[in-house]
Amino acid sequence: MIFHEIYSVYYQTVAKILEEALDHPLKQDEICNIIEKYAFSESILSIESALREQKWQLLKSDGTTIFKNDPSMPLTTIQKRWLKSICQDPRIHLFQDDLKEIEFPEIEPLFTPNDFYIFDQYQDGDDYTDESYIRNFRMILDAIKNQYPLKITTYNHKGKKVSMKILPKYLEYSEKDDKFRVAGFGSRLGGTVNLGRIISCERTKTAENTELIHRIPPRKRRVIFELEDERNALERVLLHFAHFPKKAEKIEENRYHIMVDYDKDDETEMVIRILSFGPMIKVVQPEHFINLIKERLRKQKSWER
Repeated sequence: MIFHEIYSVYYQTVAKILEEALDHPLKQDEICNIIEKYAFSESILSIESALREQKWQLLKSDGTTIFKNDPSMPLTTIQKRWLKSICQDPRIHLFQDDLKEIEFPEIEPLFTPNDFYIFDQYQDGDDYTDESYIRNFRMILDAIKNQYPLKITTYNHKGKKVSMKILPKYLEYSEKDDKFRVAGFGSRLGGTVNLGRIISCERTKTAENTELIHRIPPRKRRVIFELEDERNALERVLLHFAHFPKKAEKIEENRYHIMVDYDKDDETEMVIRILSFGPMIKVVQPEHFINLIKERLRKQKSWER
């Protein structure tokens, strides 16, 4: 892995300690406080003792450091190549405006979009370069971080404008649909909204009944089906539903019990996906989903006539 806190946290933490030691001699409790803030709880056992006993000859016995300048950790070539690669993804503009600092003109990207062939993704994904979309995305992201409600004006399924007030909880991305959605509480019109349908998004006053907002459950549903593992069906199903929360349990040889959680807005899509596996999948719960399967099959049969 190129970037991960597990692999870099020790370096970052020691760098913070050395920065403070350049400012003033550090006491043992100060070192421990820095470690607790930037590293793992058990890291005190290794980092503090390594510095205090001078196994890592970075701090002197009086709490000062042998360094004269702040420590720096320049990026490696492979890190620069990876950063240059992800900068080619249009979704990065949802988070960052100015990317000139990580363009690295002398560096070749680690990979390009042309290196990937996506064969099961819809072609009507969100426009991540649209200024309104970017503005709405950042407003929602800030509302999630700081936990304040939003007034959202959007188009419903009939193409009409509707307004709602929700307390955003998280953003989710569908790789198959290539779209972002915001999930939250408080709206009677539903707790999940596609960002591509949002016309405007603005901060609003805290709802009068905050407890009611938190009591309204998210529109999550669950389908349970049994799978016959023929022609590598289990692997294909797990891959097909990779971005959904799920649980698979083996009940007998080549037979599995699978639960998949999904959003109510995805119900029609879930029916189509499950039907695509034919007789290898049998839905066992809930009853209303079984009825949706039957109704879909009846419609298909009528269209064949």
